[in-house]
Amino acid sequence: MNLQLQDKVVIVTGGAKGIGFGIAEALVSEGAIPVIVGRSETDNEKAVAAIVNAGGKAWQVVAELSDPKLCEQAVNAIVARFGRIDGLVNNAGANDGVGLEHGDYQRFMESLHKNLVHYYLMAHHALPELKKSKGSIVNITSKTADTGQGNTSAYAAANGGRNALTREWAVELAKYGMRVNAVVVAECYTPLYETWINTLPNPEEKLKEITSRIPLGQRFTTAGEIANMVVFLLSPVSSHTTGQLVYVDGGYVHLDRAM
Repeated sequence: MNLQLQDKVVIVTGGAKGIGFGIAEALVSEGAIPVIVGRSETDNEKAVAAIVNAGGKAWQVVAELSDPKLCEQAVNAIVARFGRIDGLVNNAGANDGVGLEHGDYQRFMESLHKNLVHYYLMAHHALPELKKSKGSIVNITSKTADTGQGNTSAYAAANGGRNALTREWAVELAKYGMRVNAVVVAECYTPLYETWINTLPNPEEKLKEITSRIPLGQRFTTAGEIANMVVFLLSPVSSHTTGQLVYVDGGYVHLDRAM
């Protein structure tokens, strides 16, 4: 299927690793140009080099997205380079374990900036160009807003906010012919996930326990499976889909995990 994304410029925050890099690779496979925005120049350049060496096109901007000024500067740099923005994937963030009992105000607010506020800022600053191109926004979000997890109040709140912004923006931007959707991730094995699992007393045992509860195939969702849905939602092929929270999770959230 031709997803009609040839030479489209798409911002992917946190696109150097894990799900973000999977999204960048999927965009390249459709002829699009992902622009990776993230804090590590080394990681960004490594990801761009991998794409270019494989015959694709990509670019990168270094920005600490928890800094509002750097969000604006990143978008301005992209416009200066390409003269357009055709899509935005808000993906950057991390489950940082800021809980209720052992958290505090400062860490809670820092987590919201790390995981939610830049979703708003990147969309706000990219909006003038997205209106011109009738581009799409896809927000990556997490099942923690639906299921809870324990000891992660800030991250759960951020994901609830991501879901709400998805619906709110879909309403606000419909008059411009723009679409906004979210892809909800449950159990996807990424470098960040591996780091978390290795903090537990028995990582291998915990992995087996988790996968046994995923109804479809008793396995993790892959970054590629997330990416395929994201690219579809970005594309004109999904032309009448907006305001949706799409769960790519092997049925983890909504199906009986005992099946």
